[in-house]
Amino acid sequence: MSAPAEQLSLITPDEPSHAPADDAVRLLLFNAQHASPDRSRRQAAWVAAQENADIAIFTEVSSTQGGAALVATLGERGYTTVIAPQPAEADYRTVIACRTADAQPVQSPVAVTPHRAPAACATTGGHDIGVLGLYVPSRGPREHHNVAKRAFQDSVSEALPKLSAAFPDMAVIVAGDLNVIERGHQPPHKIFGAWEYAFYDSFQAAGLTDAFRHLHPDKITHSWYGRTGGGFRFDHLFVSTRHADRVLACDYHHQAREAGLTDHAVMTLRLAVARPPVPGSEAGSHGRHQETR
Repeated sequence: MSAPAEQLSLITPDEPSHAPADDAVRLLLFNAQHASPDRSRRQAAWVAAQENADIAIFTEVSSTQGGAALVATLGERGYTTVIAPQPAEADYRTVIACRTADAQPVQSPVAVTPHRAPAACATTGGHDIGVLGLYVPSRGPREHHNVAKRAFQDSVSEALPKLSAAFPDMAVIVAGDLNVIERGHQPPHKIFGAWEYAFYDSFQAAGLTDAFRHLHPDKITHSWYGRTGGGFRFDHLFVSTRHADRVLACDYHHQAREAGLTDHAVMTLRLAVARPPVPGSEAGSHGRHQETR
């Protein structure tokens, strides 16, 4: 699919701090927390310094000066492709930045507020990867409680089964701040309704696997903390289930949050571009080039 021209911002970059990997997708998820221009520039500089951020997805990016500063600084810091959809009216948005020049925007499959759900196709080591970034609205003011959140979640749930058609024959990564938690979350939070748990479930139903849970089925961790100190795992990374065996690492990191750059933990993912060989098999020794994406 083609994408509106305004989704793509190409800026002549400085030399990248880290060369993109060619054997794995290295993706970093960062909540920008509607930062000011100064903090946005510091956020972009911090992310660009991370080796595991060949693809960086930023959620809760402002549509005003802070967001503009983030996009400009990413371009200056080695991200040759920055996909930064601008909403028609003031709203938060999601930004996808790629170190590789082999990346292009794809029309978002999410019909409601698509500036919160940009999509891209990036190439790593000769393999195409589909990427969808998401920033789900919070519950909103009392007079419009949950209206925007439910509408966006419903649109995402409708779009997820279409990803295999949007990104044929390639691994797909969906990453974002979903503002929901999984069933069985510890500690439990009674505020969430059945429709919010159903939204999280819709990813698995659409053939996507929670990458963190795939590697850490029993680990209790959180990416955001409320005023009372209660922890929530709001930030998530999913991969297409048929490529889940390629997940090499998926973790939360709190350094940027503890330094005051954001109020969320950072997430990282490392996904092999080719299926790992089976130990001792002939295909594992000689047939890796025959692996189908």
